[in-house]
Amino acid sequence: MPSAQQSRREADAEGRATDFDAVVVGAGFSGLYMLHRLRNEMGLSARVYESGDGVGGTWYWNRYPGARSDSDSYVYSYSFSKELRQEWEWSERYPERSEIQAYLEHVTDRLDLRRDILFSTRVIDASFDEKEEVWEVRTDSGDVVTAQFFISAAGALSVASLPDIPGRDTFAGKSYHTGHWPHEGVDFTDKRVGVIGTGATAIQAIPLIAEQAEHLTVFQRTPNYAIPSRNGLVDPEQEAERRADYEGVRERTRNSFAGFELWAIDRSALEDSPEEREREYRARWDRGGFGLWLGNYKDIFVTREANDTVSEWLREKIAERVDDPVTAEKLTPRDHAFGTKRVPLESNYYEAFNRDNVELVDVRAAPIREITPIGLRTQEAEYEFDVLIFATGFDAMTGPLNRINIRGRGGQLLREKWAEGPRTYLGLTSAGFPNLFFITGPGSPSVLSNMPVSIEQHVEFVSKIIGEVRERGTELVEPTAQAEQEWTDHVQKVARSTLFPETATWYMGANIPGKPRVFLPYL
Repeated sequence: MPSAQQSRREADAEGRATDFDAVVVGAGFSGLYMLHRLRNEMGLSARVYESGDGVGGTWYWNRYPGARSDSDSYVYSYSFSKELRQEWEWSERYPERSEIQAYLEHVTDRLDLRRDILFSTRVIDASFDEKEEVWEVRTDSGDVVTAQFFISAAGALSVASLPDIPGRDTFAGKSYHTGHWPHEGVDFTDKRVGVIGTGATAIQAIPLIAEQAEHLTVFQRTPNYAIPSRNGLVDPEQEAERRADYEGVRERTRNSFAGFELWAIDRSALEDSPEEREREYRARWDRGGFGLWLGNYKDIFVTREANDTVSEWLREKIAERVDDPVTAEKLTPRDHAFGTKRVPLESNYYEAFNRDNVELVDVRAAPIREITPIGLRTQEAEYEFDVLIFATGFDAMTGPLNRINIRGRGGQLLREKWAEGPRTYLGLTSAGFPNLFFITGPGSPSVLSNMPVSIEQHVEFVSKIIGEVRERGTELVEPTAQAEQEWTDHVQKVARSTLFPETATWYMGANIPGKPRVFLPYL
């Protein structure tokens, strides 16, 4: 940059003082690491706004029975600090919510992050001031601050989705969404409980609720392929090996397809005999975890014939575990390819339906007509409940961004720009919104990966960009419209080369009425 132009920019910058170098939304995995990078490593001033009264993000809000990570604990943590990795000891292969919350509290205090987080405060508006070249951020408590950079670390699954069922607000008993669970917990003893939904959350919660409730009725629209977690206590010898191989684990997960130590079988499922496929599927089934999903034959997401081999294998497993053939058939997916919906890990989920106090209702055969003051009415029957639970998921990926009034150049609202589907560059930025960054935003691997790995890569990349902007004195950074369009087209083209778009899932926005049907993450 010519020296005269550089001098003018420096003079302009002096007259554009901001309250903070950066404002960050959210104090979960993303927001905490972003704050650490900005303040502790780059020497910048930053303010994090968090709507909860504590850190944790997803793990602050999702306190339903059985809530736990479905990523192995040794990779469901930060890897940027060897010291943090070595000093924290996980108790289980898949840690419970409370243990993850405790871990994030530990990181917060260990890195002295709390003093720059404002809790119980929601960002409601962020507008780019073109004249001053700063972001003006407003909160629900009336705060108005300015910053050079505005960074969303609000998460991909943080806006709960409630079904638009007539009479929903008339129910006289207790009702809860799994994503906003009471901190004091819920006692189901001697209670008649209804659960709407059988996604990943419900699959974790149902077995535990069934053990306590007098009677549990589960309302299912679409059955899911769920695979065993094989959870248990961390093996001390294996943990010691992983600690000693800290650099190796970090390198392998960062260079893997989905942020795990899982690799595809480098041949088609159709190249192996039925006996050979049985050995491969059985080994992954017995090991538990995502190996059957993310470490399987390389073409199970690409061709229906290859996918059918594992889909049918899993259908047989459901039939083996559920005693009643009618219930087993209701629980058996036949309308989508395995892996194209979010694959839940489970512990005794299918066995829960063998209990005398558990009933399964297929709402495709008997749609829910209304919620009543005493329960729920389907097309075929009425049900009475003391407690009604909505395990109905989230407005994924775009929801957390769309509920903030984010305005870029010319006052354009981000959600209006995205009316036909999100348009980003690398899932990190959007044209017309200078100095705005998303951590694991739409168009990035995010929800199809082990989130801490993707989060670290995004935070580090955003930090590098911010460092370059400040070093060059350029003040602003944003993608070109052409680069954004090419990336958006690429994301959809890659998705269309697979079976994923054939399935109506929240990956496609299909769980939200009126939401554009585009593939939201990146494969």
